[in-house]
Amino acid sequence: MKRAPRARARLAAALAAAALLTSACASPDDAGSGEQKSERGRYTFGKVGKQPGGSEPVRGGTLHFADYAEARSLSPAATYATGASGGSALAAVYDVLMRYDTAAKKYEPWLAESLRSTDDAKTWTLKLRDGVEFSDGTPLDADAVVGSIEWYQENRGADTALLAPNLAKMEATDDSTVVFTLRNSWATFPAMLAQAPGMIVAPAAYAGKTFEPIGAGPFTLGTYAPQEEMVLKANKNYWKGEPYLDALRFTWPQADRAKLEALNDGTADVVYMRSPDVVDDAVKEGHPGELTLTGLGNMVVINTREGRPGADLRVRKAMALALDPALDTERAYGGKGLPGQEIFPPESRWHSEVKPIGVDLDRARKLLAEAKKDGYDGTITYMDGTDPVSRAKAVVTKAMLERVGFKVELDMVSSIADRTAKTYVEHDFDISRGAASVSESDPYHRLQSVLNSKSYGNPGGYANPDMDRLLVELQGAQGEAETQRVLDDIQKLFNEDVPLVNLGASAAFTAWGENVHGIVPTDEYMALFGEAWIGK
Repeated sequence: MKRAPRARARLAAALAAAALLTSACASPDDAGSGEQKSERGRYTFGKVGKQPGGSEPVRGGTLHFADYAEARSLSPAATYATGASGGSALAAVYDVLMRYDTAAKKYEPWLAESLRSTDDAKTWTLKLRDGVEFSDGTPLDADAVVGSIEWYQENRGADTALLAPNLAKMEATDDSTVVFTLRNSWATFPAMLAQAPGMIVAPAAYAGKTFEPIGAGPFTLGTYAPQEEMVLKANKNYWKGEPYLDALRFTWPQADRAKLEALNDGTADVVYMRSPDVVDDAVKEGHPGELTLTGLGNMVVINTREGRPGADLRVRKAMALALDPALDTERAYGGKGLPGQEIFPPESRWHSEVKPIGVDLDRARKLLAEAKKDGYDGTITYMDGTDPVSRAKAVVTKAMLERVGFKVELDMVSSIADRTAKTYVEHDFDISRGAASVSESDPYHRLQSVLNSKSYGNPGGYANPDMDRLLVELQGAQGEAETQRVLDDIQKLFNEDVPLVNLGASAAFTAWGENVHGIVPTDEYMALFGEAWIGK
């Protein structure tokens, strides 16, 4: 029991780092460079751009990926595996049991041969491919899968917070079969096996005192110079065949604008970008790649705990009614974002007909006045980073709240580690910027994290039994119609109870050169490089 607070802090830190990294406000490109209305409907999500084809794959070469953030560890239990936090490097080393097909909008077996469930989605049977080996020559069998997922949970990998309460039993019934028995119906359980828990590490990886990155992916660790580069070498015994590439090189330029320039001048083969103005330019330039939409991509987290202003529903609603997503986007991104209050924007497959709360300054003033009559002095502290975009957002947030009667104090914190601690561990904030990055593939995962009363990823301490009940319904929802019904109900309660203020969705773009082929997009905006090649 003594380990619980430390474990909670570690899980919270992992989730927080991902939230801050995936927040669109984290990139310092061209803040406030101009003001214009955001043009909606300009993006088609999924595969975009023109990709010349027709030639045969070419062997050799090193593919340079200017990635968004560095994976400081190749341990899936230590690094939050998303495309914005080093997940593509981990996938290159370990592969994934399941892969999300972004075109077909469904999960399919990848390293696994099949995954089937009972009608109630409580029992899932995983079949493994024959003959798959880790890079050290040992078999990737059912015992290895069970051992890897148990190790992941014991070491508090970020998705342990979601996996552990739901997983009743995990059993290797023969060399190639694993049966997962769940406590609740879980229609999107395959998502867990497409993310970090499904990155299976070899038994030898965690047998000693120091973790060793040994997987069954197309690459193995070559060299790593922190904050400079990571080079992965081809695994010639990869189960899908020897990779075409000799190596995969990751670097992490700070600015998205620098990445786009590197793609244009050929010094980078693949880049990952999230800054709205740079993404917009890259799409207009026609680069081939994968454009990914996420909901709750630009939000204001509200600390709803007792003693904080946000504990009063009237204060939360006043803030939601005062904060204008379009104005926020104009001031911070020159109108290049995807502003909106709804959880899922109009571009989303899950967009709801339930209208969001809207912007209403008179109503905001009235609610705030009522709270002040009961003793609230109107003061609130806003926390954000110190980069140019964060500063621009702080200025416009302060102005929008003060025009309805709030007195806003700014807490600008330069270190992501310090913001993580204040938000997710110490809970020392009133309101703060962040992102939940709710995916199109599995809305339950991130909504559960940010809205469930017992979740480590719920920094505001929001707790509502009705929301918890709806999240359980969402977890078990099978089919698009049932999922949409529950998401509509969540949007209604979101409007009524204001657990946080959403100011927009985000678009992330993994773009590559016209001579780069064979990249396979997957879940959490990661990419698989086992079949990638560079044309002449």
